[in-house]
Amino acid sequence: MATEAYCVKCKAKRTMKDEKKVTMKNGKPATQGVCPVCGTKMFKIGAK
Repeated sequence: MATEAYCVKCKAKRTMKDEKKVTMKNGKPATQGVCPVCGTKMFKIGAK
């Protein structure tokens, strides 16, 4: 899929690694993954 999201730790936009589709508590879709550089969890709201 190659979704881009903002990494809070690196302070840069990066392509997510190990991404998976999740549903938030309010029912909206989101994508969760890991930063390939520092390993921090990344999160992007919205369907892709």
